[in-house]
Amino acid sequence: MARKLPPDVSDSDFRRALDGFAGVVGKEWVIADEEAGLNSYRDPFAIVDDDRFEPSAAVAPNSVEQVQDVVRIAGENSIPLWPVSTGKNLAYGGPAPRLPGSVVLDLKRINRILEVNEEFGYALVEPGVSYFDLYQHLQETGSKLWLDPASNAMGGVVGNTVDRGVGYTPYGDHFAMQCGMEVVLADGSLLRTGMGALPNNNTWQLFKYGFGPYLDGLFTQSNYGVVTKLGIWLMPEPPGFRPYLVTFPREEDIEQVIDILRPLKINLVIQNAATISNILLDACMTTTRSQHYTGDGPLPPSVLKKIMADEKIGMWNFYSALYGPEPIMDATWSVIQDALSVVPGAKFYFENDRKGDPVMEYRKKLMSGVPTMAEFNLINWVGDGGGHVDFAPISPTTGADAIKQYEMIKARHEQYGYDYLGEFIIGWREMHHIVTLVFDGEDEDRKTQAHDLFAVLIDEAAKAGYGEYRTHIEYMDQIAGTYDWNDNALLRMNERLKDALDPKGILAPGKQGIWPKHLRGRKN
Repeated sequence: MARKLPPDVSDSDFRRALDGFAGVVGKEWVIADEEAGLNSYRDPFAIVDDDRFEPSAAVAPNSVEQVQDVVRIAGENSIPLWPVSTGKNLAYGGPAPRLPGSVVLDLKRINRILEVNEEFGYALVEPGVSYFDLYQHLQETGSKLWLDPASNAMGGVVGNTVDRGVGYTPYGDHFAMQCGMEVVLADGSLLRTGMGALPNNNTWQLFKYGFGPYLDGLFTQSNYGVVTKLGIWLMPEPPGFRPYLVTFPREEDIEQVIDILRPLKINLVIQNAATISNILLDACMTTTRSQHYTGDGPLPPSVLKKIMADEKIGMWNFYSALYGPEPIMDATWSVIQDALSVVPGAKFYFENDRKGDPVMEYRKKLMSGVPTMAEFNLINWVGDGGGHVDFAPISPTTGADAIKQYEMIKARHEQYGYDYLGEFIIGWREMHHIVTLVFDGEDEDRKTQAHDLFAVLIDEAAKAGYGEYRTHIEYMDQIAGTYDWNDNALLRMNERLKDALDPKGILAPGKQGIWPKHLRGRKN
């Protein structure tokens, strides 16, 4: 099969660039054919044909200086690069590039934990450091700090943070806990943000803002630079930790529950990024669909009731935790229990009440800073060929919005013959509604239906005022197009920044719908 090259790139220019990359990183770290492992840079759960976003090659530097050289060579030869940290952003396209034919800039070898500061509670890491890596380092050094892992522990600390991902401890808003970056720009030059711009400073990971405009946000969910170092605040180990589960028996309970939780969260009674998961999101962690139902279409209510009884869970399941000294946890619990007890049928569980429950164990780990891969059990829901993609609209923390989103999205799932698997993650004043669309990747018809369903959900959510906060590479242009206030003023601003910082369009063309000037109107 002929190699898919980037637009307007000749084979001779491409070969010249690969030779240049090899001169910087070594031939073994330029991957340009399937035998050398290029296939691993495709989307592992593609919702479209897996060659849709096929890279032409990958290059893996092992230092910041090599990143700078690779970026310069790419610019000289007009080769678009697609930077990834660990390439494990698996619900959103993995390491595959938005622009077909791009060269994946794989940063996995730049993987040093540069500092862990116990006194101030932070780490300084490179992009190849995974949550597993940082957790293991903290354990081996006897650290009294907790990290906040994403649900995919293979993912990179840098990658998840700059994609504005979330976790489940009180430090669950990852970008809010970020402090200081080092960035390679599209011309190969090097920048440090915040206090890092001051030579010999001692507060780079302590004070986020520095002097002048705050730039760190420009390098999140964008294609303006390659982040090569990142500071992240870590949580001191609390004197006590007590995870709990509250189950609710009816679909409509979500409305009342959210209205109860909002003031508790705003007033910090609920300390962590707590979640309310739907029955099937819990069930798919330990069982498969065929164990419950072999018919077509979504699981009927009678089957859902049987799952509730068999698994001792609710239609909605609220997972959170108490942190602090025992008297504080006791007092906090009394407030939470009293508030949620008004929901008819609510049941309360602590860890000892759920011994042997793998879902409770999985949630406990996430809420106590322990990385886990348990969530990937969900892809087995439809069989061995399962794939998944996450739909992630944001809404206010109101019961009316929760029930509206749930009913709207569930109805569309039913129309297309899919089960609704979702959870609400409670933020400070908003909710991330994470809906995991699990599809049979080996059934082309079902995959096409899943693809079409996702596109419909985007448009319907936008019309109702709900925008997604991150997405799969297939839908970046569509979602960017929904943020169209004042004749797409935001996108036009993003494009102006792209033209100024990366006039040749070398870094991640199409990321978040931000295309370089020469590719606008030719979106692949």
